[in-house]
Amino acid sequence: MDWILFCKALILGVVEGLTEFLPVSSTGHLIVAGSLLDFTGAEAKTFHVVIQFGAILAIVWEYRRKIGAVIVGLPTQPKARRFTANVVIATIPAVVLGLLLEKKIKAVLFSPVPVAVALILGGVVILWAEARQRDRGVAPRVTSVDELTYADAFKVGLAQCLALIPGTSRSGSTIIGGMLFGLERRVATEFSFFLAIPIIFGATIYELAKDWQTLSFDALGLFVVGLVAAFISGFICIRWLLRYVATHDFTAFAWYRIGFGLLILAVGYSGALSWAD
Repeated sequence: MDWILFCKALILGVVEGLTEFLPVSSTGHLIVAGSLLDFTGAEAKTFHVVIQFGAILAIVWEYRRKIGAVIVGLPTQPKARRFTANVVIATIPAVVLGLLLEKKIKAVLFSPVPVAVALILGGVVILWAEARQRDRGVAPRVTSVDELTYADAFKVGLAQCLALIPGTSRSGSTIIGGMLFGLERRVATEFSFFLAIPIIFGATIYELAKDWQTLSFDALGLFVVGLVAAFISGFICIRWLLRYVATHDFTAFAWYRIGFGLLILAVGYSGALSWAD
């Protein structure tokens, strides 16, 4: 394997793993990193899909006992059935809208200005949500993922639809949306993790089936490196984020989003950022 390509795959895998679960938009970071590393085009697009799958495997591994208990308990345990139903209910809105609007979103919103604006506006929303949380001083209504009602799941699912806008961040929309709907910060974060499994797994299968012609045996080693890097960095990020939310809010991520959005605007207008691919 070309060692330069190896390093590029490793870096992009780490970027995916570290940004997929933080409210900072993994899409924006991968585009910027890919442009800086001169890793763009059809094969790069497929590579991004593959490394997303690596990040999802990190969630499955971290919550393997919970997922296993739910699968085993489905036939007999109401709690397991309700948890599964909540994940399905929260997933449906984004799947339906995604299939209906995919082409229009990619044609209209997948460019530097919309992504940068989404990053900045998302940061402002996080600042507002955190200020609202502090001012109200009301204890969260839902303190466990097993306590979510179907209505809670549906509302979080609607919030997840905002992530169809590039730059918004799937984790950011579900976590902040969940908090606004009464979920405790850790619960909103964990439910966001669980929602990532069907959404990103389904998107991975869909994109690979659609662009299967870009797959090649020669690129297999590159994909494996990126997938493993995304898995390891994603696992580290999940563990870190769960500890972080126990004692911190998301204000720091909000300011980071705003700064990153302004940076994208600057380099986009300068022509230094290749976005076409």
